[in-house]
Amino acid sequence: MSDGQGISLVWAVVMLVIVVSALASRRIPLGQAAKMAVGWIAIFAIGLTIYAFRNDIKAFGQRIWYEIDPPETVADGETLRIRKSADGHFWVNVRINGNEERFLVDSGATVTALSVGAATRSGVEPGGGFPMILNTANGAISADRATAETLIVGTIRRDDMPVVIAEEFGGTNVLGMNFLSSLSGWSVEGDWLILEP
Repeated sequence: MSDGQGISLVWAVVMLVIVVSALASRRIPLGQAAKMAVGWIAIFAIGLTIYAFRNDIKAFGQRIWYEIDPPETVADGETLRIRKSADGHFWVNVRINGNEERFLVDSGATVTALSVGAATRSGVEPGGGFPMILNTANGAISADRATAETLIVGTIRRDDMPVVIAEEFGGTNVLGMNFLSSLSGWSVEGDWLILEP
């Protein structure tokens, strides 16, 4: 028997002696004393069970709460889960060079794209060189190449992430395949997008 088990056994015996002493000093009939003893043992057993399974109970409670009022993103260790929005798309808050912006996650986009406003607020400047021609739903557009020093999505951080900037994006920012392909894996499970760093 280890020292920890020995101490636990001593505490259990001490608690039992205290309960038995309290019942004996009140001169309670044996039948009623037995019922009270069983009641106290049940209370201690329930308390011990709750304490032993406290992490499982907490996780179970969170799971139920997520079904009632699901959060937009959930970090499970290093894995990030993003809930589908009411519009049917996956949206997530992204920190670029310390500035937080809203992004659409789009596996159909080749590269991560910033609106001009988001680029300005995040201190991302066009990197010069030839612009990139992108085929969008509204036709081909010309976008300036740039680099975000840091791009953080929940638990996932990428440094020196290539991005493009164009007026034609309006106010929409897109997290594209160059980010998704940097992950060890990503998948869609029901209403959740799962990102593995």
